[in-house]
Amino acid sequence: MLYDLSLHMGYAYDAPASAARHVVRVLPLSLPDRQRLIAGALTVTPDPEEKTSFVDFFGQQATAIFLRNPHERLDIRMQARVMVETPALTADLSPTLDRLAEELSAYRSIQAASPHHLTGESPRLRSDLRIAAYAREGVEPGHTVREIATTLCGRIHRDFTYDPQATTVETTPEQAFGLRRGVCQDFVHVMIVGLRSLGIPAGYVSGFLRTIAPPGQARLEGADAMHAWVRIWCGETTGYIELDPTNDIAVGSDHIVVGYGRDYADIAPVIGVLKTFGSHRMVQSVDVVPAP
Repeated sequence: MLYDLSLHMGYAYDAPASAARHVVRVLPLSLPDRQRLIAGALTVTPDPEEKTSFVDFFGQQATAIFLRNPHERLDIRMQARVMVETPALTADLSPTLDRLAEELSAYRSIQAASPHHLTGESPRLRSDLRIAAYAREGVEPGHTVREIATTLCGRIHRDFTYDPQATTVETTPEQAFGLRRGVCQDFVHVMIVGLRSLGIPAGYVSGFLRTIAPPGQARLEGADAMHAWVRIWCGETTGYIELDPTNDIAVGSDHIVVGYGRDYADIAPVIGVLKTFGSHRMVQSVDVVPAP
């Protein structure tokens, strides 16, 4: 599928902000045999005094900006054209949990794609006994890693309610698990903690998801949103698979990857610091449209 993407993230401050430093990660990746960024552009208003691009540890293009002068608004816009291939369905050749542990132990690389980065705790994710017990409930003797991950994905989709008002970007997996409510970030974090508790390497994927209007209804401009899903290492033979617990589906050609990380902290669309007081308001709109 060929897509045209547009993103707008707007911030309005109660009091003018100054000395603002931000890192922006919103441009889609180019991935061999999966996704190709044909063209992409990022614009910031007001114009930053400094603007530099770099590639982070996990291979995502990031842009660092600095706005010295006072400003009441900050607008970030991204436009891109991306070609996304439909992942081929393959047989389940993933190992059982005991065999996975052996394969992980024998994996010597610590490059960005190494599953060792996706085990244990990470900046936003801590071990949790309740989530670990929940994940263990779905494990049957002889289950493969892919079966375990798929089962947990389905259980989270069934047991949790999508509710944008229930959580914030700062909500912990423990809190979201207690509520059984939240958004894609919460579902993904809970699933990652559960899989890691079983010894399965799992990480965070940030991206875009094309949404399709119900039959008979027009598609709403700006109705798409930034999305998140889970990346799971299923052993040497299978490698990584990606599952979307918010929708209980395997990732397909409607999912467009922006970046990979251990958790949301590694791949937040915008992070930074600034000088101001009071509060701020934020709006976001995304369009993912099949290109003509």
